[in-house]
Amino acid sequence: MEVRALTKNVRISPEKARQVSRLIQGKSAVEALAIVELSPRKAAALIGKTLRSAVANAENNNDVDRKVLVVKAALVSPGPIIKRFRPKARGSAGRIRKRMSHIEVILADN
Repeated sequence: MEVRALTKNVRISPEKARQVSRLIQGKSAVEALAIVELSPRKAAALIGKTLRSAVANAENNNDVDRKVLVVKAALVSPGPIIKRFRPKARGSAGRIRKRMSHIEVILADN
């Protein structure tokens, strides 16, 4: 059985969030929560929020104990991009792309 949680339009670039998501894939849910809580990155806090939501979905909706859950996948896909411009030399403008992400955590029991 699989349980998933999805957080959309998170204000962090997908590249930065994928670095943390690779750390928790394949680990047990309890171990993944510990990794996320001890990591000092902004992405760890955002992925941890989604991970806690997936664990709560499994416990409340499917009556599964959190000790048997394993992180099957932690996916980070690109979301919308906010486009801004910054003035540059000689009257030109430089593009700034503020990226967003969609974070999805899929848990499975053994």
